[in-house]
Amino acid sequence: MKLLLDTHIWIWLLLNPELLASKTLRTLSDTANELWLSPVSTWEALTLHRKGRVDLPADLDSWLLRATQGMQQAHLTHEIALASARLQMHGDPADRFLVATAEVLDLTLVTADRKLLGLVNIRTMANR
Repeated sequence: MKLLLDTHIWIWLLLNPELLASKTLRTLSDTANELWLSPVSTWEALTLHRKGRVDLPADLDSWLLRATQGMQQAHLTHEIALASARLQMHGDPADRFLVATAEVLDLTLVTADRKLLGLVNIRTMANR
């Protein structure tokens, strides 16, 4: 499976894996699956860090290199931007970009966000 990690899933995997359901953790640890990450999630994590809501190491360059190791980068493209503008969903720009990324790149979005679970235009995997 090709799995796009929602920002909170990525952060939990790195900093609080106990917040992940055992099934989710097994799926993310299975080397047969590809883990994908959007630069939007990097931006969100750094924003949360700046606001004091997530504690990241002082050396953000080294942290980011380690935190993204072994993951595919889901590039933000013009096609994804256009798809995000066409979505009929709530206005959170990060969520819109992640959903559009999953749609355009045919990825399964791993999330615990109830607003994103069960969207008809993408596959989702719940953290349950």
